[in-house]
Amino acid sequence: MQRYHPARIALHWMVAAAVLGQLALGWWMLDIPKTPPGQRAGWFNLHKSIGLTIAAAMMLRAWLWWRFPSPPLPASLPRWQAVVARSTHVLLYVCLLVLPISGYLGSSFSKYPVKYFGFTLPQWGRDAPLLKEFFSAVHYLAVWTLLVALALHVAAALKHAFVDRDDIVRRIWFSTRGERS
Repeated sequence: MQRYHPARIALHWMVAAAVLGQLALGWWMLDIPKTPPGQRAGWFNLHKSIGLTIAAAMMLRAWLWWRFPSPPLPASLPRWQAVVARSTHVLLYVCLLVLPISGYLGSSFSKYPVKYFGFTLPQWGRDAPLLKEFFSAVHYLAVWTLLVALALHVAAALKHAFVDRDDIVRRIWFSTRGERS
């Protein structure tokens, strides 16, 4: 069985954990009252910081994908499943880049600075409510698209692990004792 490169495996699971935490944090933040503003701003800046870190990790993942290509899908996999798998992976990558970019740009067109773990980042625009709303709408649409893609991805992984009992999921799972990558 051919496996993914160990760096790709590690980054896959780190990004997965960060994304799940980010989704939970994003939904939870919506209920934070706007007053007093300091508490809300702190959580929003943490969300933005994690999002920008995920974007950097996704750029590294893209480079690793180019440097260490994915192992081929088994020839026994039906063609439609291979097409859905590849399409879902592309959609996940796109969403995980569009989300932080749209969030950052939306924040850049507001009156609030973006802070990356306490460091203020440059504003790319001025306070422009229409542009902020546009990028917020893109962000919102990308979240729901990501949720659909994640549901497909996880459902497929569970199917391969527990129904088909094939080696597809083991290719991206952590190596076990005595198993070679």
